Amino acid sequence: MKFSFRFPTLVSAFLWCALTLCAQSETAQPYFTVDQLPDLIKCLPAPPAFDSPEFAYDMMRYAWGKQQRLDSVRAETAKRDAVWSYEALLAEFDSPFGLHISRENTPEIWRLMETSLVTTDAMRVAPKAYYHRQRPFERFDDKMLTGEEDDLRGEGSYPSGHTMRGWTAALLLAEINPAGANEIFARGWIYGESRVIAGAHWQSDVDASRVAASIAYAALHNSPDFRAQMLRAQEEYRTLTH
Repeated sequence: MKFSFRFPTLVSAFLWCALTLCAQSETAQPYFTVDQLPDLIKCLPAPPAFDSPEFAYDMMRYAWGKQQRLDSVRAETAKRDAVWSYEALLAEFDSPFGLHISRENTPEIWRLMETSLVTTDAMRVAPKAYYHRQRPFERFDDKMLTGEEDDLRGEGSYPSGHTMRGWTAALLLAEINPAGANEIFARGWIYGESRVIAGAHWQSDVDASRVAASIAYAALHNSPDFRAQMLRAQEEYRTLTH
């Protein structure tokens, strides 16, 4: 499979991701640098070629996603899931997790989540630039449900940053509250599906991103600082929920 892309596009993608990460957190220092984490280009297969049987399934799921937009409740969920902030992400897990997660309400849990996600978010940058996969709305010259066209056009589709972030969050929250794991993982799954419904990603992007999140989650446990913060987060959860 051959790939072609322009150097300025690569530079723009790297700069956009770097600025986004900086804007997300001015204080959280990652547990690892990106060079110390697994390389997703080496860990994951390449995305399906556009003339492959796997891409035929992507096309079917794209049609499924557009059908889901007719459900007003599901469409609104997909719109909320498109918001690129830790506050918006974690608010979606309030109900399954059993607590409202915020800097003020749950400082130890927030610190764990913010620092972990700052660490793992960086892993998506290299494969996005390397594969530079065309997004669904670009390929079909279509409108997205969420109106993100100007923000996402030209930025690689594989893997899905939203899905990777959402599934990593679900893994972390289920470790803090194992009793709520069923509901937490169900919400994390829906979070990834929202990107297909929005028209931002192919199904194969989403599927690979859940694996990428699992790789990232496992890597976090190699950090003594992460493990210590996880214990503090678990204790805070027990204290607040009695």
